[in-house]
Amino acid sequence: MMYSTRSAKLTIARTFAAAVLAATTLAWSTVASAQNTLLNVSYDVSREFYKDINAAFIASYKKSTGKDIKIDQSHAGSSAQARAVNDGLDADVVTMNTTADVDFLASTGVVAKDWNRRFPNNAAPTSSTMLFLVRNGNPKGIKDWDDLIKPGIQVIVVNPKTGGNGRMAYLAAWGSVRKKGGTDAQAAEFVSKLYKNVPVLAKGGRDATTIFLQRNIGDVLITFESEVVSVDREFGAGKVDAIHPSSSIVAENPVAVVERTVAKKGTAELAKAYLNFLYTEEAQEIAAQHAIRPRSPAVLRKYASTFKPLALFTAEEYFGSLAQAQQVHFNDGGQFDKIYTVK
Repeated sequence: MMYSTRSAKLTIARTFAAAVLAATTLAWSTVASAQNTLLNVSYDVSREFYKDINAAFIASYKKSTGKDIKIDQSHAGSSAQARAVNDGLDADVVTMNTTADVDFLASTGVVAKDWNRRFPNNAAPTSSTMLFLVRNGNPKGIKDWDDLIKPGIQVIVVNPKTGGNGRMAYLAAWGSVRKKGGTDAQAAEFVSKLYKNVPVLAKGGRDATTIFLQRNIGDVLITFESEVVSVDREFGAGKVDAIHPSSSIVAENPVAVVERTVAKKGTAELAKAYLNFLYTEEAQEIAAQHAIRPRSPAVLRKYASTFKPLALFTAEEYFGSLAQAQQVHFNDGGQFDKIYTVK
């Protein structure tokens, strides 16, 4: 009887020890998995680009370190994404289409205050610009900004309150007037007329494309240059024509490490390696293939036929900075609220 009791106690002890070992192993496995997994929270129309970037980086990292890693993606309107990260979404890195959204995260301590000095080119490995997509054959004869305010023209654009795509489109329209020597008052009048031709505001860049091509609403879509490639791949070549206006804005694509998350997960070095990879010739080539403007002069020259010349201006030229533009034009009660009433 005593032997039986001792045996039972020994069995219980062994079972408990095995359970503790299993729990510990699982915990370490979970930690290790977290340390080898990144979440890239990005803007709406960058899905395909980062899908290719991630595959290339995973292979490159495996080759150089022997380690297997995983990269998850999250895409929506850039401002909505920034708010989600601020509210707790555990992004390891953010890759946005406007510095204003990263500045917002810096202001709340989610990314470093000096985030734009942590990587080259103001932490923007690529850039883009805004152009027009029209239906095949350009039936309405749209060639430049002035055509967008003609009676009967319907313009599809992203809500500048929810997406950097929309903010850059708005600023490009405003700046096009200034580029020709117009005043801010004349620019305000022009942009007001343009938004009177907007039947519905899209939530993000991909939503805008869906409205234009799947719901068949609008005559022209103002969007990033890179969306031409995405449309051809998703909907088939020949659905749209790309129209390069006489002038447009430089839209930098800023990136940053989310300090709050990487400190918790132990992914700081992996996150930094991932963002540094975006500056490599391999990644710059992938960017160009997606019609995203590379920083590499050699790659830019190679894809000269993709990136047609047009007069580009920066936000600093006419708005001081994107942060100042945010305050004046897009914050509640700003210039956009004065010219547009949600329909």
